[in-house]
Amino acid sequence: MLLRARPMIFAVFSASIAVVFVSKPPFFDRTYVIALLFYWLFSSLYSHLRVIDKTKNNIPVDYGINYSLSFCLFAGPFGLFIFEALFRLTEHIAKKYLKTAEPDEWLHTLYNIGSFVTFNSLAFALYDLLGPLFQSIPFIGFWLLLFLLVIVVSFLTDCCLIIIFYITGDIQTQREALDFIKTRSWMDMGKTALTNGLLFLFLQEQRWDMLLSLFLLNYFVSRSFFSKSQSIQHKLERDHFEKMAYTDFLTGIHNRAYMDQTIAKLNGSGEWIGVVVADIDNFKTINDTYNHAVGDEVIRHFASTLKQFLKEGDFLFRSGGEEFTMFLRNRTFEESVRLVEEIREAVRRSTVLVDYMAAKRPIAYTSSFGLYFCQAEGTMSIEKAYIYADHLLLRSKESGKNKVSAQCGGVA
Repeated sequence: MLLRARPMIFAVFSASIAVVFVSKPPFFDRTYVIALLFYWLFSSLYSHLRVIDKTKNNIPVDYGINYSLSFCLFAGPFGLFIFEALFRLTEHIAKKYLKTAEPDEWLHTLYNIGSFVTFNSLAFALYDLLGPLFQSIPFIGFWLLLFLLVIVVSFLTDCCLIIIFYITGDIQTQREALDFIKTRSWMDMGKTALTNGLLFLFLQEQRWDMLLSLFLLNYFVSRSFFSKSQSIQHKLERDHFEKMAYTDFLTGIHNRAYMDQTIAKLNGSGEWIGVVVADIDNFKTINDTYNHAVGDEVIRHFASTLKQFLKEGDFLFRSGGEEFTMFLRNRTFEESVRLVEEIREAVRRSTVLVDYMAAKRPIAYTSSFGLYFCQAEGTMSIEKAYIYADHLLLRSKESGKNKVSAQCGGVA
């Protein structure tokens, strides 16, 4: 997809080359070499700890701190270009070696070099221009200027990325562009300004001990944050897969696998439970008369109706094609029978509005129920209660459908 934006990426990279040609080369002395090695080493170490998130448009957003501003203020655009080229090429080679590179990774590398050099060079020019003005502000003038430079660089970077994402089709509307800009946090920009400001001051004073300390502090904090972020991400993924494993894809309620797991937890609990097996009457006729899509709509409507009558602590499962099972808890036998009768009547009085033959059509249907009420203790398991409830459902079907057959059992 990024191949579509090649002209834009080449333009940004060419702009950085032009900036380098018109700028003064750095003094390639011992100070510059030490600074370059520090920045290259820690930027390379830090690159794998960057937290990459994605917006709702599936656009990757990097929440890591970038050190380019401080290096540009210290060494100028030419010196920054050397650092960016060295660092980005190292990153590119590492991704190729680890087989984590994108198919168009070379375009990412060109864009990163070009954008960071171009926009931070503008910040370098603004620093020289506005420096005397902000120096007149006591105590905070320097930090206000650094924060302003970070805002400018961030805004220009976002605008450039929005253009690229528009070209690739990842951003299509003005709202999506604004949402992308809003992903930029003021807190993150403040952190970037503070870090780069301190690094720049340490470079000016050649305080290599303090420079090393700040890099190490940032590295350890980032590593800790990255580990926690990975742990949270893994938990979210596990929860997501677990939810998928226990959720019926058609109705969104629990499936048979979750029902089996719940039975294992409730067995031997000693509580009184109403096990209800419910089934849509004449469902095959609905499918044969209309189609399976209409049948799916009826199943979804039935599941939604059942769910409306349940309270916290109850369970609802899709245990078969058009069959559903409910575990009614914290009720008496009489209350359970009354509730199931209410559900049956609600289904009978309702209709499902479905799309059929290019028109909306209401479909009425009925349902039958089997309720077995028992205490989950001793040899009376929920599995047995489910079998008894299924037999009671069959009795409802055989006696004319649209009925509730109920029985109060006990401890076997």
